[in-house]
Amino acid sequence: MPRGCAQAILHKSDRLPNVNDSRRLVDKLWAYCDVLRDDGVGVIEYTEQLTYLLFLKMAHERATRKMAAERIIPDEYSWTRLLDATGAELEATYTSILLGLASQPGMIGTIFRKAQNRIQDPAKLRRLIVDLIDKEHWSSTGTDIKGDAYESLLARGASDKGSGAGQYFTPRALIQAIVDVMQPRVDDYLIDPACGTGGFLLAAHEHVARGASSFTPTQRDHLRDDFATGYELVDGTARLAAMNMLLHGIGTANGESPIIVQDSLLVDPGSRWSLVLTNPPFGKKSSLTMVGADGREVREDTEIERQDFVATTSNKQLNFVQHIMTILDINGRAAVVLPDNVLFEGGAGETIRRKLLTDFDLHTMLRLPTGIFYAQGVKANVLFFDRKPARPERPWTERLWVYDLRTNQHFTLKQNPLRREHLDEFVECFKAGRRGERVESERWHSFSHDELVARDKANLDITWLRDESLEDLDNLPSPDVIAREIVEDLSAALAEFEAVAAALESQLAGDPPTTRS
Repeated sequence: MPRGCAQAILHKSDRLPNVNDSRRLVDKLWAYCDVLRDDGVGVIEYTEQLTYLLFLKMAHERATRKMAAERIIPDEYSWTRLLDATGAELEATYTSILLGLASQPGMIGTIFRKAQNRIQDPAKLRRLIVDLIDKEHWSSTGTDIKGDAYESLLARGASDKGSGAGQYFTPRALIQAIVDVMQPRVDDYLIDPACGTGGFLLAAHEHVARGASSFTPTQRDHLRDDFATGYELVDGTARLAAMNMLLHGIGTANGESPIIVQDSLLVDPGSRWSLVLTNPPFGKKSSLTMVGADGREVREDTEIERQDFVATTSNKQLNFVQHIMTILDINGRAAVVLPDNVLFEGGAGETIRRKLLTDFDLHTMLRLPTGIFYAQGVKANVLFFDRKPARPERPWTERLWVYDLRTNQHFTLKQNPLRREHLDEFVECFKAGRRGERVESERWHSFSHDELVARDKANLDITWLRDESLEDLDNLPSPDVIAREIVEDLSAALAEFEAVAAALESQLAGDPPTTRS
């Protein structure tokens, strides 16, 4: 059984229905978020404070339980110190605890890395500690309940346009469908090189954990400690991911963190993984943040040069594709969410696509509908590919199967959100573990390797369905859907114009994109 801080042995009488208890906790915590907004505390900052306080409370519960009590943090950083303090003393005590825990090793240090107190009103801080968190016995409500509540809180933050949380959030219905077709195994080593709050890692862990009753002790230890690894560049998001994983029984409070706070694109880590599930950031440019003499931060676009990359480019998504091609172990599997530009961009894009079609088995592509991401104007796809041993005599990609979930599909974040059942047909068509049994249908077509490489620039932007909205004037989408699609198309067009302009500037500077064999 996982030994993480969020774990406890429960009796049936201690459990409440997961859905109801999770909803109650979320409603309770979210209501207080609205109170703190008046003090300038945003959703992300509020969720971070919950991260710190939940950890301290659960550590206290673990240290004071009757059986198998375990002290995770030193007494000087204990939950009781917060309960005993009031007014300005509470604010000072809280700040001191955050600073002290940030210097601790392992997962604790990751969670509290660069932690700061964002709640400046001592009265509101005490209410959050005493009334909202201390009154709950978090270790006896069940890991799933707490984890689900925490995940729901993140989801609400992502749906709040002003919070900025959406950039770290992948629709959970999409994550679940990807995990269902990828079928992670207990012996897998999983990585998400742009993990955000850890959605892919959690869903894959949950999928594997369903069979935990039949696992050996070694397999259970692997599932807890070594199964999942995430890279995240942003400190605040990394600590949310670490706590989210801890709440779900991944890792231990005093062990090494499965979340690495680092730009995964900078170097080849040397390690190889059997499974990659990821949704890299949608921004096109890779950049470095530099501090000038006046103290101002300046972001500078940069091309990432690595010896293991076949092309040098500043396109962030193309670099993530190359990075995944490197870190994927022989016979490893990958599922990657990528915007349309990766399918048709010339230069480095063409070089990478031809490499992917030759040295990897690019067997499946899911064309995603618009309106499912919090970032507007996004047209995205999921590429599924396997790494294979070297085979110079013939390419590994024999047929690419494409499922079109975009044409004649209209989703919105609130009125008509993407649900797991919308992906049922794709999951069935995928034939996980039985890909030889695939059969074409209206939305499900296959294309041979020769057809793909014969296309201009090996363009994978493939469509065949008739767009009814363009031809059937009696069956037009609602005006708000039409307006949204116009905005999305204009946003996508603008992004491509920017890419062309950047390429022209590079050529005029005498520094065209280069490729390496």
